[in-house]
Amino acid sequence: MKKSAIILGAAALCIMAVSCNLEKKGQTNTETAEVQEGPAAGAIVYFNLDRVLDEYDMANDLRSVVETKVGSIQQEINRRGNRLEKDVKAFQEKIDKGLLTRSVAEVQGQKLQEQQTKFQQYAAQKQQEMAEEQQVMLNQIADAIKTFLDDFNTEKKYALILSTQGSVLPAPVAAGDESLDITDAILEGLNAEYVKTKAKESK
Repeated sequence: MKKSAIILGAAALCIMAVSCNLEKKGQTNTETAEVQEGPAAGAIVYFNLDRVLDEYDMANDLRSVVETKVGSIQQEINRRGNRLEKDVKAFQEKIDKGLLTRSVAEVQGQKLQEQQTKFQQYAAQKQQEMAEEQQVMLNQIADAIKTFLDDFNTEKKYALILSTQGSVLPAPVAAGDESLDITDAILEGLNAEYVKTKAKESK
């Protein structure tokens, strides 16, 4: 009986020791998981550029400003175009009704032709201005993202950061381990940086 009690006691101690070791290992693994956030240094990671462009606050603010400018320019082009169209229509009606002499019709027709040429030049110039506004906006967004990524990777030390675009078949990363997708981290950092920049500018 004493032998059995001793054996059972030893077995219980062994089980307790194993349990303690497992608990310690579990705690160590949990602590390691908490410390290590995101992919390890040297990893090849990627982010979804479409999401960044949609959810980056600076990109949305710049887009809003440019859309307002472009909308205003387009309204002025339409206004001038409609006015010219009315003038041409009124001139044609007078000709059809025989209300103008040939010499007067020639003079007015020439003036309308000059107005049309000027309008076309104006519209072309404004279209170019709108394209420039949009290109400058894209350049500003691209520069902000690139600057952030350079600083971001100075700390993270990834071997490569790829950007991927597209929903049906994204390129260049068509498929990958989701743990290597750092889109959320990039968006969080970009928006935090933008908040700081706006706060400095408002002072």
